[in-house]
Amino acid sequence: MRKFIDTAKKAGLDGFMLALLSMILLAWLWPAPGMQHSPLHLSTVSTYAVSVIFFFYGLRLSPEKLKAGLVNWRLHVMVHLSTFVLFPVLALAFRPFFQNGEGQTMWLAIFFLTVLPSTVSSSVVMVSIARGNVPAAIFNASISSLIGVFITPLWMGLVLESGSGQASAGHFDLLSVVGKLSIQVLLPVFAGIVLNKRWGHFAERHKKYIRYFDQSSILLIVYTSFCESFGEHLFDSLGIKEIVFLGIGMLALFFGIYFLLTFISGLLHFNREDKVTAVFCGSKKSLVQGAVMSKVLFAGPEAGLMLLPIMLYHALQLIAASIIAQRVARELEVAEDFVLKK
Repeated sequence: MRKFIDTAKKAGLDGFMLALLSMILLAWLWPAPGMQHSPLHLSTVSTYAVSVIFFFYGLRLSPEKLKAGLVNWRLHVMVHLSTFVLFPVLALAFRPFFQNGEGQTMWLAIFFLTVLPSTVSSSVVMVSIARGNVPAAIFNASISSLIGVFITPLWMGLVLESGSGQASAGHFDLLSVVGKLSIQVLLPVFAGIVLNKRWGHFAERHKKYIRYFDQSSILLIVYTSFCESFGEHLFDSLGIKEIVFLGIGMLALFFGIYFLLTFISGLLHFNREDKVTAVFCGSKKSLVQGAVMSKVLFAGPEAGLMLLPIMLYHALQLIAASIIAQRVARELEVAEDFVLKK
């Protein structure tokens, strides 16, 4: 077992990713506890847990950090245009390749991935490893989560109402979705920010245990979502070949965005630190937000299928970004050593 874990870590799969895969396997083997009408009410528990996650997130986000991040506006605009415009435009460009019923559903799941906010923790970690602009990374990742509460449902509403995928399921109530997400996400975040001065030190001191709580909550959301999907046989038409092709597509999407942002950063004459922040923050997508929003946007067994692309993208972005970040850090160290020797 130890050898297996060490091998997985070398491949970029940490304990959390292995736990995610275990939750999917458990949902396949034992879907009953996570079904909507289960007496355990695990889905309800996960809903409340999400609000607690974002409360602690706001508790660690001081107003001073937000004010300090407003200065570098060109970097912020580029990151958010990439997150909420460039990603979905690319997905729309590939829409004609998904013509049949099952293809349209998969395209909708991919499009859902492309309109999600940037991830917070891994963006900041990767920027830190590559020695980029960490304060700007914290600011952009934080603001992205808040903007996503409004932009993600707006994009999904436009696509669903246009007749794509699941539009036949009924009218998409944008105000209702934004209202639910505001209560689940925005309200706890702002409550945490307000209480930052009083309890912020507590959240910082216990951030390790808070991270464990966050990860446990996401595991529960993933489990309940996939229980519904497996229980309704939503994955029966998906084989290993389709999942492999989807994974290749997600990897291509990541590198396409990454290299495009690298090129644009050069055109805008960003310094090295800002370029690192732009490419890592602008190419990430949040599994946390994906899990939360899938429960609101796709109530029922569809939620598990909608999570499949973001789970693959999340795992692959961590592997690819960690390799790139370490390479960038090594290149900087070599350059610094060269300057010192001269």
